[in-house]
Amino acid sequence: MIKDIIFPEVHDIGIAIVKEHEGLDEYNAYIFNFREEDITNVLITSTGYGVINEVKKKTSTLRHLFEELQSLDYKLIEPVSKEVFGISNEYWISFTIGEKMYDKKFIFLPESIIETNFQMIPFIDKKGVIIK
Repeated sequence: MIKDIIFPEVHDIGIAIVKEHEGLDEYNAYIFNFREEDITNVLITSTGYGVINEVKKKTSTLRHLFEELQSLDYKLIEPVSKEVFGISNEYWISFTIGEKMYDKKFIFLPESIIETNFQMIPFIDKKGVIIK
């Protein structure tokens, strides 16, 4: 039964939406491994959903696979259009460490990806919004 399955807690993994260049509206999503160990079989699904001007919106679901993300490293997931900042942007991450499988949802709420929420993102020294 599903109640008998143990789901290990995910920590030291982050997703960031990063502004690539000052003065330009170019944004990318990145995954970060802040752990002291590599993670493997990293599967990421991304989708956006919400309401804009009283109309329900849903983006396509995209899937990305990385065989490995080394310790204290990051990878580019995908470009992100500024037009989806007004809806929820969900990144569902699954990965393995050794024999254990982990998963976690990271959700950027509507209007949370704004300049007043930007901070310096570790490893890449660019500004953006990060969820750990």
